[in-house]
Amino acid sequence: MVRTRAILVVLGVVTGVAAAAPTQRIGGTVRVLAVWGGAERESFLAMVKPFEERTGVRVEYEGTRDLNAVLTTRLQAGNPPDVAGLPGPGQMAEFARRGRLVALDQVLDLRAMRQQYAPTWLELGSVQGRIYGIFIKTALKGLIWYNPRTFRQHTSTVPQTWDALMALTDRIAQTGTTPWCIGLESGAASGWPATDWIESLLLHAAGPQLYDRWVAHEIPWTHEAVKAAWERFGRIATNPRYVLGGPQGVVSTNFGEAPFPMFTDPPRCYLHHQATFILDFITKQFPNLRPEADVNFFRFPAIDRRYARAVIAAGDLFGMFRDTPQARALMQWLVTAEAQAIWVRRGGALSPNRQVDLSAYPDPLSRNAARILTGADIVRFDGSDLMPAAVNDAFWKATLEYVQAPARLDALLRRLEQTADRAYRR
Repeated sequence: MVRTRAILVVLGVVTGVAAAAPTQRIGGTVRVLAVWGGAERESFLAMVKPFEERTGVRVEYEGTRDLNAVLTTRLQAGNPPDVAGLPGPGQMAEFARRGRLVALDQVLDLRAMRQQYAPTWLELGSVQGRIYGIFIKTALKGLIWYNPRTFRQHTSTVPQTWDALMALTDRIAQTGTTPWCIGLESGAASGWPATDWIESLLLHAAGPQLYDRWVAHEIPWTHEAVKAAWERFGRIATNPRYVLGGPQGVVSTNFGEAPFPMFTDPPRCYLHHQATFILDFITKQFPNLRPEADVNFFRFPAIDRRYARAVIAAGDLFGMFRDTPQARALMQWLVTAEAQAIWVRRGGALSPNRQVDLSAYPDPLSRNAARILTGADIVRFDGSDLMPAAVNDAFWKATLEYVQAPARLDALLRRLEQTADRAYRR
């Protein structure tokens, strides 16, 4: 069974020996494949610039939204990247078991890693007791974003429960404006933002034990609690009165651009569900927005109050496919607090390294997200990222079909169950 234990301390300062940042000049090139484009690509390149200057290694970066397919094709052709972002812990485990990934036990200073990282991050990067993946940045999911200035037209307080959120949604819709903006388009990964919705809804309604059983496929996709999570998502995403552009707009709008209409004059929507990294997209588009005054978030509202403080975290996982001096040096750099603080200061990321001080976060929203994550009493990792690649891909696609044809939900869940049955037997 997949275990995603509560991360009670993920961020903050601890003392201990810092993981050694590589300083030896070795030259050469390291080829990196990852999913980032735009602002995220710029932040990664800023993150590795000191590494390039100190070591003389040139980082040759390639971005793709179809990461799993490109990686698989490269591996089959015998032309893997040296280092790559991984689609998730589930897919990482598949690559490791097939002997495609290099174990990092002799590459990294594991003693320092254990001091600087919460055990959960190391466990999620391990397969059969050996480390194959490292998390270089993390995100807090399940946040509801809004524009405080226009939001006050409809309510003076943020909703604390799901019922209150739905009441607010209906109240906004009755004024003739659209409550929600949702975007599921993400190239070959289209649909993933919907899986985040469903995971948050399942965790907050059914609790962590059932969530873990679902991730491990110990309950079927047709389980009543799983179906209820889809239906709660559908109450918003499939209702033309509730979502900007209607269901077709939901599936065709890029996830990074989806929140922008909240900040136009007049606003075209008022609420947006997304992880912490969306702030980077918003502030790049609207650089004059002030955190808290012009853009803010509240945590996912309670469904069952026992799980009101539950959160879902995710992270960008890196693995090494070719064992070269340049690849080793880059992996050693990426796990350091010095490297991760560069991305943190630029915005759009939380750090899994506990030596990155909260003062490194550039705005009060990022610091608040870090506090929520460290103060949560229930933390689970993004469920779809823990699933086998075939299930993850099918989950994405099924959400797109559901938004456009909600009456097909039972058939879609049966199809997902069939896919899971095959994938989990391997």
